[in-house]
Amino acid sequence: MKKLLLLGAVALLAGTAQAAYPERPVTLVVPFAAGGPTDKVARDFGEALRKHLNNQTVLVENVAGAGGTLGIGKVAKANPDGYTLLLHHIGMATAPALYRKLPFSVLNDFEFLGMVNDVPMTLIGRPTLPANNYAELRKWIDANKGKINLANAGLGAASHLCGLLFQQAIGVDMTTVPYKGTAPAMTDLLGSQVDIMCDQTTNTTQQIAGGKVKAFAVTSVNPLTTPALAKLPTLDSLGLKGFYVTIWHGLYAPKGTPKAVLDTLNTALKQALKDPDFIQHQEALGAVVATDSRINPADHKKFVEAETSKWAPAIKAAGTYAD
Repeated sequence: MKKLLLLGAVALLAGTAQAAYPERPVTLVVPFAAGGPTDKVARDFGEALRKHLNNQTVLVENVAGAGGTLGIGKVAKANPDGYTLLLHHIGMATAPALYRKLPFSVLNDFEFLGMVNDVPMTLIGRPTLPANNYAELRKWIDANKGKINLANAGLGAASHLCGLLFQQAIGVDMTTVPYKGTAPAMTDLLGSQVDIMCDQTTNTTQQIAGGKVKAFAVTSVNPLTTPALAKLPTLDSLGLKGFYVTIWHGLYAPKGTPKAVLDTLNTALKQALKDPDFIQHQEALGAVVATDSRINPADHKKFVEAETSKWAPAIKAAGTYAD
C-alpha cells in the first residue's frame, strides 16, 4: 500500500512539473550574429512566444560561426527540457550538403516544432552602381565579367545560397565575398566596397525604402505588397524562369524533449503566429507568417526533408563545401 501511495505521489508531482512548464526563462538560440535577418525574426517571434508561455522571458542567444552549425550543434547537445530552443532558417536543409562532416544530424537530433515564416529575397546593389533596373544590371554584369564582387553573410547563409543560384541562373561567375554576418556585408555594400548582394527582405526593406541601396528584383512567385518592395519585379518575370527562393524559419528542440513540453511549445507557436504585433512586424519587412500545415511538427519535418533533397544538387553542382 505504501509503495502504491509513493508511486502515486511521484506521478502526481511529475504531472505537476510538466504542467508548470515553463517555470523559468526560455533561451532561443539564433545561429547567427545579432542584427541579422534571422536575429530580427527571432526577437519578434520570441516576444510573441513569451505571451503564450506563462509570460516567461524568452531570451535570444546569438551563437554565430561556421555557417550556423555552431548554434545548431549547441542546441543538439542541450538538455532536452524545453528551455533551450533553436530558431533557424533554410540552413537546416542545406547544412548536410554544405558540410562534409557535421557533429549532429538535422533529421535525427531534433524535435521539429513548426514553421514560423517565409521570407523572400531581394537582389540589391551598391548605391553607386550605374544600373537602375534589372535590364541595366544585366548589361553591366555582362560588361564587367571577372570584376564583380558578390557579398554574402558567410557560407551557408541565405545570401550565400541565393547568390549561388543567381550565378548559376545567369551563367556568370562572380567573386564571392563572404562576411561574418549580414550586418558587415550590408555595411560594405552601403559603402560601395562590394557590388551586389541577394538578401532577405527582413534585412533589406528598410535600406530599400530609404534609398540607400539599388533594388532590382525579388525572388518570390508573385510581386510583394510591402510598400517599399511593391514596384520590384520578380526574377521569374524578368526571364529567370522558376527562380524562386524563399528563406523559411522554423523552431526546434533537442531530441528527447518530453512530449508534454513539445505539445506546449507547439501550441504556443501556433498562438504566437496569430499575434497581431508579430504579423504586422513581419509584413512590414516583406515576410509571410506561416499559416499552412507546416506549423504542425510532422509536416514541418516532411518539408525540411523535401528542402534538403531540393538544395543538395544545386550545392554539389557549385562545388561549395566546407570541412
